[in-house]
Amino acid sequence: MLEVKNLKKKFSNNLVLKDINLSIQEGERIVIIGPSGCGKSTLLRCLNGLNEITSGEIIYKGKNISKKETNKEEIRKKIGMVFQQFNLFPHLTIMENIILAPVKHKLMTKDEAIKKGKELLEKINLLEKINSYPKELSGGEQQRVAIIRTLMMNPEVILFDEPTSALDPKMKQEVLELMKSLSDLNLTMIVVTHEMNFAYEFATRIIYMEDGIIVEEGTKEEIFNKPKSKNLKEFLKSVRE
Repeated sequence: MLEVKNLKKKFSNNLVLKDINLSIQEGERIVIIGPSGCGKSTLLRCLNGLNEITSGEIIYKGKNISKKETNKEEIRKKIGMVFQQFNLFPHLTIMENIILAPVKHKLMTKDEAIKKGKELLEKINLLEKINSYPKELSGGEQQRVAIIRTLMMNPEVILFDEPTSALDPKMKQEVLELMKSLSDLNLTMIVVTHEMNFAYEFATRIIYMEDGIIVEEGTKEEIFNKPKSKNLKEFLKSVRE
């Protein structure tokens, strides 16, 4: 479904992604772990065109979507992204936030979007916040709304860039539980996180990155219980202490 070939990304003289090769199948739940600054978030931003790649290819359903002439807005309709900082529009109500993109891109009428938005908000117990503004919600509630906003576009792939890093433990758990519940939708999900317990429960495959390269990848049992590389062993030891 999604294939990365010899991907490199440079910012000025800093080569952040050095030679990434990765193949992702439909319905997989990939978790990317590794130390801060190793290129995890940059990789996600390359996958949906927020960062232009320096060289290599990103193939989505047989089409090279990393070419400069590719319509990135069209790609983001199918490859959605949830950020660390929610990115809700402060001047819009919760309902206005979540219906904006699907109506703008003519994926559904306003009435259809409102109907779907109500259904999704009810599922996460936030229907009563429909006319509230983002500042009136907790951080956990805002992030759950941000996830719903992404789902409104009917994406085939969702990228999560450390979605709980700005939250306290209780709010963090609410967001993680919502993400786990999305497994039932058979979406392809790629998550960057430092939450190791969540990674173990959620992932069908785990990728360990360091210094702009993929050092090791495998099932959660292989990565957490039988790490091969010294670097991965030391990383797991550091996050468990």
